[in-house]
Amino acid sequence: MAYTSVNQPATAQSLTIPRGAALYIGAILGPGLLLLPGLAAAEAGPASILAWLGLLGLSGLFAAVFSALGRHIPSAGGVMGYVTAGLGPRAGRATGWMFLAGVIGGAPIVCLIGASYVTDLTGGGQLARAAVAAALLLTVIGLAAVGLRASAAAQLVLVSLLIVVVIVAAAGSATAARAGNWAPFAPHGWLSVGSAAATLMFSFVGWEAVAPLTTRFAEPSRQLPRAVAIALAVTTALYLGLAVATISVLGPRAATDVPLAALLSHAIGAAGPDAAAVAAIVLTIGAVNAYISGAAAIAGQLAPAVPGSRRPAPMLWLLTAIAAAGLLLITAYGLRIVAAAMAPR
Repeated sequence: MAYTSVNQPATAQSLTIPRGAALYIGAILGPGLLLLPGLAAAEAGPASILAWLGLLGLSGLFAAVFSALGRHIPSAGGVMGYVTAGLGPRAGRATGWMFLAGVIGGAPIVCLIGASYVTDLTGGGQLARAAVAAALLLTVIGLAAVGLRASAAAQLVLVSLLIVVVIVAAAGSATAARAGNWAPFAPHGWLSVGSAAATLMFSFVGWEAVAPLTTRFAEPSRQLPRAVAIALAVTTALYLGLAVATISVLGPRAATDVPLAALLSHAIGAAGPDAAAVAAIVLTIGAVNAYISGAAAIAGQLAPAVPGSRRPAPMLWLLTAIAAAGLLLITAYGLRIVAAAMAPR
């Protein structure tokens, strides 16, 4: 099947390698980074590190696949373009609409999860969580509204801050590490590694989120592989470093703590929970920002702007839909109309 790439004007080429890598990192990481090392340790003990290694290897395969697709099938539709190339335009459009539906419905959920971590660490009830979630959602919508260049620059700052926080947590708590925390290595049996892997599985999606932005690189064939390689290296180091530190320092307590907050408490004392709350905010904004940036590109392919038309621009209707659906859902959560299970603790 012949496939025609989507050409964009030079002014749209606004992604550098560092900014592209930051968008990928933000898409792969999320507020679950605060809790998942502890959940995996609760499932399999120190043997959970095997689940981390296996899934990090799988993440590398995903990175290679999406890098190759981005180079050989350049498309502003990302996964929609890849499906179109393989299965035809109808399947491609269906994929695009499903992606948009996932972002519109998922953005407020991610904000609620991030907000629950913030209020768990700093105090506050359900209304406070809803208020924090609404603020996070509106912040990301504001970043998207000012354009890809600004949102990508903000993403680079956020990712840099997150890297510093995780390094401080892992390195600063190293003096409290105990070799005895690695024994017994598989206290719940070897099958528990599979349970830990199932818990961690959804931490490694995200490579598809930024795929629609590959045509925004000036030289995709050169810049895209480098951005993907940087993102893979950074996410691997952050996930693995935090997992090792969680087991080494917290041991059995990893199952009951928000690990990053506990590690930061070892590293910097009483300010640890506040620093972890900042990390939750950064992770939430970074993840939602990356997905909205990708969704905006897909929206432009599904409903391109027509000069002189009164129809709202794709970015405008997408952000309006996210804001309307998100604020409605968050308000319902704050008023206890929606089950509290929506924002797990």
